[in-house]
Amino acid sequence: MRIKKGDTVKILSGNDKGKTGEVLEVIPKTEKIIVKGVNIRKKHVKPRKQGEEGGIIPVECAIHSSKANVVCPKCGKPTRIGYIEEKDEKVRVCKKCNTKLK
Repeated sequence: MRIKKGDTVKILSGNDKGKTGEVLEVIPKTEKIIVKGVNIRKKHVKPRKQGEEGGIIPVECAIHSSKANVVCPKCGKPTRIGYIEEKDEKVRVCKKCNTKLK
C-alpha cells in the first residue's frame, strides 16, 4: 500500500467526498485505512462495570485505500504516489511535483 500512517489524505468518493484528514491506522491485509473525522458511525456502548457510563459514541470506521489520495505537503494537492530508488532505499515521491514524501 502506498498510504502510510500519519499521511494527510483527501477522500475521492463516498459520503465524505472532499474531506481531508490524517490516517490513524492502516490495515494492509484488507487494504483499508482509518482516517480522522471520516466515515463516522455511532457505536452503542453498554456499561460493563459499576459506575461506568454507557451511551452512544461516534467512531471512525475503515474505508478502502483506493478511495483516498495522499495530499502533497509542498503543492497541497491530492496526488498519486510513485517510488524512486535512492542509495539502495525506496523513497515515496509526489507524481505532480516530484517532491519526496516522508
